[in-house]
Formats: sequence, structure tokens, C-alpha cells
Amino acid sequence: MEILNNTSNIALIVIGFGLLIAIHEFGHFIAARWAGIRVESFAVGMGPTVIAYRRGLGVRFGSTAPDIKTRYGAEPEKIPTAELHADGVGETEYSLRLLPIGGFVRMKGQEDIDPSNTSDAIDGYGSKPVWKRMIVVSAGVILNIITAGILFVVAFLIGVRFEAPMIGAVRSGSPAFTARNLDGGPNGLMSGDQIDSINGDPMTTFADIQIGAAMSHPDEPVLLQVTRVGVATPLRFEVSPIKDATSRLRSFGVTPARNGILTDQKDIAPMVESLLIKSGLSAAGVKPGATLTAVNGVAIANAESLDLAFEKSNGKPVSTTWLLTSHSENDEITDVTPSTTSPAQKALPVVSAPLYPEPKFEDLFSSDAKAVDEYNLGLIGFTPLVHIDSVQKTSQNQGILQSGDIVLAIADRNGPRFGEFRWIIQTYANHSVQLKILRAGETLSVNARVDRQGHLDVLVNPAWSLLTSARVIDRVLENPQDPKALQTVATPIASLELRPLTKIISINDVALTDWASFREALRSTTADAFAKNTSATLNISFQNIETNSPVKSAVITLSAAEINVIQKLGWSSPLPSDLFEPKMITRSAHGNPVLAATMGFTETKKLSILTWLTLDRLARGTVGVEQLRGPVGIVQVGTRVADRGMTYLLFFLAMISVNLAVLNFLPLPIVDGGLFLFLLYEGCFRRPPSVRFQNAATLVGLAFLGSLFVVTFYNDVVRLFTGG
Repeated sequence: MEILNNTSNIALIVIGFGLLIAIHEFGHFIAARWAGIRVESFAVGMGPTVIAYRRGLGVRFGSTAPDIKTRYGAEPEKIPTAELHADGVGETEYSLRLLPIGGFVRMKGQEDIDPSNTSDAIDGYGSKPVWKRMIVVSAGVILNIITAGILFVVAFLIGVRFEAPMIGAVRSGSPAFTARNLDGGPNGLMSGDQIDSINGDPMTTFADIQIGAAMSHPDEPVLLQVTRVGVATPLRFEVSPIKDATSRLRSFGVTPARNGILTDQKDIAPMVESLLIKSGLSAAGVKPGATLTAVNGVAIANAESLDLAFEKSNGKPVSTTWLLTSHSENDEITDVTPSTTSPAQKALPVVSAPLYPEPKFEDLFSSDAKAVDEYNLGLIGFTPLVHIDSVQKTSQNQGILQSGDIVLAIADRNGPRFGEFRWIIQTYANHSVQLKILRAGETLSVNARVDRQGHLDVLVNPAWSLLTSARVIDRVLENPQDPKALQTVATPIASLELRPLTKIISINDVALTDWASFREALRSTTADAFAKNTSATLNISFQNIETNSPVKSAVITLSAAEINVIQKLGWSSPLPSDLFEPKMITRSAHGNPVLAATMGFTETKKLSILTWLTLDRLARGTVGVEQLRGPVGIVQVGTRVADRGMTYLLFFLAMISVNLAVLNFLPLPIVDGGLFLFLLYEGCFRRPPSVRFQNAATLVGLAFLGSLFVVTFYNDVVRLFTGG
């Protein structure tokens, strides 16, 4: 639970969130005082009173109400204001409540949950003109908007760093991959493309691109204007976003561009170091934090250039040039090292199991997890075992598991696939699990410890060096690029009904040693069939290492389509581009207060519209309720935001302030917008809605907000424990 790992960030966000609520309530407070309405209580937080202050009585632990009752013999609200003032006692109690999830101002003659509790007193809410009450009701929202504007101005005066609106990787088969070029050029967006606008709205950050896709109308394609390196004029593309299976939001299928700096973030640095060792770059001095400057002698535009170089390498080594000097934002880096060469890593094709797990494995998934793809790397239905690259220094499994261990079984499940591994481990959260492992040629049984988050704290990769299959894949998606198409087809080895831990020995008498040799044998033995676009029959020899059964042989048939996939296998980088830092831009007014104010106003307006648009997309179903966040979720996101610096924290709090304003002014009973509607009715018809109607509407509003709180709290807790 990363939220618990940084108490200072949590404190910053809780204080900031509490201040925004206090500012909202302060707006109601000062407007009520201006209107001559008696304010009984000004509270930050909800629940029992922790500490309170009242003029004339001072600070108290708990409420000041008992002191008032002892002195006057009645509850505070029953004592006339003049009598309190005569004794030097204030009519308002200022309090801090136990739960930092809200706040309120209680005015004389106005209670949200009891519309019948009115007062005709001169200092009562109901005695004031409708227009004054409208100002009081809307003052909190107005002050939140003003606060957001001020925070935006301060942030832009200093400068806020965001991910640039540039495309890094384009997922094969995604909407971006098939985007229609309206200018007659080749279809599809490319790595390095900068998206200037979506449907005419300018894109200033990559987050704007994600929002543009998520908020797009479900029945209409969107128009992108794109700047492409080497093309003189902007290009126009038509794209139809689809819902992403992981984020559950409509998406183009692109990732943000990465610069050449290899990430040194503490949580993934061990993984990066492990990959550097395996790739041979560590021996040349490359470490997390180093900067990739050129690939094959050509200066890179972004880290995706490394991915593209390996795709086109045909297995040949790729030369990479790095800056090894430690750096910061303002450092001048001058220490250029000689080129170092990293070996190509062969990319086996992605073989996808059905989106919905097989029935006998289904109990390991919650119903909400069925939409998560279980992707496994492999060939013709065979898939590699899990290899433990390293055990993290803080892991409970130090001395139990070792680098180089290969997982043969988890509990009673032999040959867990790479895609299954983490799900099975998670079911043993906060318990031990028995693993059967292969270590230096010897089979061992160990009791591994799973932490509360369902992790072993080890780095894993497919066991490419051991040509033994995990639980084989019998069926795959007919069209893995289309998440809506759930039709499946049998793999070439499905009819063999092979057990897990089957070792592949040869193909057409070509001896095999590892997965790379398996791939090359498949390519060479199907080359003629590929040229003729026909199917091919192969003789495959195999043996189960668990039962030590005799070597068996079988004939399998590969279709022309399957051969086509095998022959077109590409190559992948041993250092994927997503291990590099994102390419950033700084949005700044460069010290110009007028420009900062303009940028702040524009941002406030944009976010206000976006919040309303989110509600519309919720109603249409293109944004799911699982995307909603409550106070816990805000703190979770905020802890990540605080790590990005004070200006981004200010920007984040400004966004929360806008959201508070918009949500508080929704036309729902209980919140300010509903009360404003009641006042509009009263202004038009010279009488307020009936108490009966207000009570019914209040109950509906309470039920809605209560349900919303439960849903968002559930979402927040799930994200908290799953790292979402």
C-alpha cells in the first residue's frame, strides 16, 4: 500500500484537502455574516468534535455547548444573540471534527436535512430576501473557484512540469494504429507524433490526450491534428477510441513519449539493474539514471527509438551511446562514454489465452477481473515457466528464494504460466505458499512468504533458457487485437493434451536447446510453406520432466495463418522504452502575472466543463463508476502528486477545488445546487416548495450521496490494496 509509505505526503494532502473544504465553508460563513444571518457553528470535518473555540469561552476539547448550557440553562441556539453579546460570548462555535471528510456551516433557521426547521427571527435564514440567500448558498462554490484560480496562477508563475503531448508507443491494432489519415497519406499514428488538438481543442499535455479519448462521444470519431517530424504541415487523423480493458476508459492505445534518461525510481530500480546485467550494459557502466543519447550512431528523438532499432535489427546487435554522469535538471552533462553494444533479445510472439479464464482457473479471479487479459508469451501453445531474476533486499524471501530459480509448481498447481503467477500468489496474501523450484539442476521444495499485498518481492521473467513448457495453452483469441471479439481457436498442440512441465526436444529431427532455438527451428521448417502460403505438418518430440516418461513424438499441423505469424516474428529491446523517464514540458507564464491569470482562468474553465462532461459520460456508460474517487482516493493520488514537487501539488489542489465547486453546485438536494434551485422556485412563485416535497427530495439526495460515498470508498480501498 504505497499510500502508507510517505506520511509527510499524506499529511500535506489531508491538510490541503481540509483547507479547501474550510475555504468552501468560509465562503458560506462570510456571506451569512454579511447577510445578517446568525451562524451557530462553523466546522471543518465531520463526526464528533475534537476541539472547539467560542469567543468569550476560549478553546475546549470537545464542544463548548455544555459550558453554554451550564451558564444559561439552555442550548446555545436558544440563547438570544444580544444576551450572548452582552456577556462577551460569541454566537458561533468554531470546531475541528474527527473525520477530515467534509465540513459545514449551521445557520439559524436553516438545516439541510430538516427543511421544516425554519426561523422567522430577524437574524434567521428564512427572514432574509431570496437574493441574499442565493448569495449565501453559492458563496462556498464561488470561493472555491476563486481559490482554484489563485492556485493555478501561483503554479503557472513558477512553472508546472507535465508529460508532453507526444506519442511514445502505439499499440498494434489499437485505434491509433489504424487511425485514418484524412490527408491521403499512410494511416496510423507514429511514435514521435505530437498531438496538437482533438476536435479543435488544444492539447498541452499528454493527460489532455488521455482525457480527450476518455471523454469522447461514444458514437462519433474524433479529429486529431498532428505534427510529425519531417512533415512540413500538420496532419489530420480520424480516430474512434475504444474502451481499454485495463483502465476501463476509452483510449487511443498510445503511451507518452519517453526521453533518454533511464529511470532510477526506487521502486523499479532493482528491475532496471537486473535487465542491465542481462543485457550486458551493466558491465559497460550503464546504471539507472544514465542517459541514452544515440542508437547505432544516430541521435535519438525519444527512448522509443531503441525499441524501433531492435524491431528492425533482424537479431543483430544494436550499438547504444550513453551519458553515465549523474544528472539533475540543471546539471551540464559532458562525460560521453564510448558506444556500448547490447545483444539483441529475441521476441517470442504474444499468445493470448481467452479474455475469460478457463473454468477450472476461474475461481482465482473475482468477477470484476474477468476483463483483464491473461497474456502469455510462447510458441504454438507452449509457454515458458517463471524465472526468478532477483530477490529484493527487503524481501522476506531472502535466503528462501534465489536468483536463477525456476518455478515448477505453486502449491498443487504444476507449471503455472507467467500470466497466472501473480494471481495465484495474491491468493496467499499474508501467508506462506509452497513452491517447487528448479535450482542449479536440482528440484527443491520451499515455503515462500507472501506479504500482505500478495507479493513475493522478487523480480521475475520468462524462463527462456529452459525449453520446458508451463501449463500449455489449448485455445487463443481468434483476433487478439479486438478486445470485443471473444471467439477462440485451438492451438496446434491442443489435441495432444500435454501435461504441464513438458520438455520440447526436437522439431523434424532438429535438436532444440532453448526457446530461441525453438523459434528458429519453427521458422526454418515452415519457410517453404510460408512462400507457398500453405499449411505445414511437423513432427515434434517431447517428454514430461515431472513423470520422466519416455520421449514421445506427434505430428502437428500449422495453418498458413499461424505460419505467417511465426515468419513475421520481430525482435524486442532488452530495455523497453517504458523504463525511461517520460518526456516532459513545463507550462509556465514566465513570471508574467497577466498571462498566469489568463492560464489560470482557462484551466479553471476547462476543468469545470470536464467535471460536467464526466457526469455525462457516467450516464452514457463510457466512464464507469469504478473510476470515481472519494477522499481516500484523493489522498492516494495526492501522495504521488506531492512527489512531483510543490507546484504540481498546488496544481492538483486547484483541480480538487474546481471539482468541489462543480459537485457542490449539482442540482441535487443536500448540496448547494439543490438549495439554489429551491430558492429559484421560491423567487418565481413567491413561496418555497412544500416541506413535504423538500423532505422527500432530501431523502432522495441523501440516498444518492450515501450510495456515491459507499461506491467511491469501496473503489478507494480496492485501489489502496491493489496498487491501482
